[in-house]
Amino acid sequence: MEYRTLGRSGFKVPALAFGTGTFGGEGPFFSAWGATDVAEAKRLVDICLDAGVTMFDSADVYSSGRAESILGAALKGHARDRYIVSTKTGFRFGDGPNDVGSSRHHLTKAVHAALQRLQLDHIDLLQLHGYDATTPVEETLSTLDDLVRAGKVRYVGASNFSGWHLMKSLAVAERYGYPRHVAHQAYYSLVGRDYEWELMPLGLDQGVGAIVWSPLGWGRLTGKLRRGRPLPPSSRLHATADQGPPVSDELLYRVVDALDEIAQESGKTIAQIALNWLLQRPTVASVVIGARDEAQLRQNLGAVGWSLSADQMRRLDAASATTPAYPYWHQAGFGERNPAPV
Repeated sequence: MEYRTLGRSGFKVPALAFGTGTFGGEGPFFSAWGATDVAEAKRLVDICLDAGVTMFDSADVYSSGRAESILGAALKGHARDRYIVSTKTGFRFGDGPNDVGSSRHHLTKAVHAALQRLQLDHIDLLQLHGYDATTPVEETLSTLDDLVRAGKVRYVGASNFSGWHLMKSLAVAERYGYPRHVAHQAYYSLVGRDYEWELMPLGLDQGVGAIVWSPLGWGRLTGKLRRGRPLPPSSRLHATADQGPPVSDELLYRVVDALDEIAQESGKTIAQIALNWLLQRPTVASVVIGARDEAQLRQNLGAVGWSLSADQMRRLDAASATTPAYPYWHQAGFGERNPAPV
């Protein structure tokens, strides 16, 4: 497994990480993702570790905390220095007025609760699950600083921030000497390239590594969706399509057609090609893969150890290209001053 430096830090993470959104299956949203129990999770964790996938990503809201609990149980018996745990907090987790956001109150409470569920003494990477516009950035970052100094957290990151959210946080961290966000867990896929407009250039400039969530376009790039065919009965899109990133049929099938061509040339699956494309994109430190079962996991593991050719990358870029929002389409016309990320 290839290891990559996470942003502007000395921390190295595997090119593939394993996401635990399928653990637990509690509630109508997460039950559509999967319902992996402790025994199944142990098997998946063992396969990951054997393959060098040593980072496991979770969040407190995944199945109301059960995903973290299952992950903690599945990791028992493995040496702590053999794996990396990243988790997220900030979404509503409880009915109280302070059970949401990035306040000192909520962050401190959330981290201690996550450590109990994970059965760990520290979190390797803590990410703010979303920007909290109601809490001063100084309060959030000073709290993260306290948690790092206390040994509860090693590195901090963000998730689902806009460019100005992330830049403001980095500026405040630099001003006061607080820990910088070294990671941004963001949605990025062949059918969702908005990340490239602002967040990718920011990541290059400021040293923030991308940890990619939903790299298969919310389950659309698994190879099961085809032009002119109905949605397979087993697809989780039946229950979650309206809660994830929107994708037009025209874009989806244009990308799938290009993936099909390259699959025939390379002997790789559509999912493996889509993941490999991401691994060759600027700023990407790690791509989070998920799996309901061992077969899905082993297929996704086949995304590493080889590379798409320059011509194949070019064809996928062309098939997945869309017109960006203003001012990015305007800036793209002036490559002399605004070169594309390399």
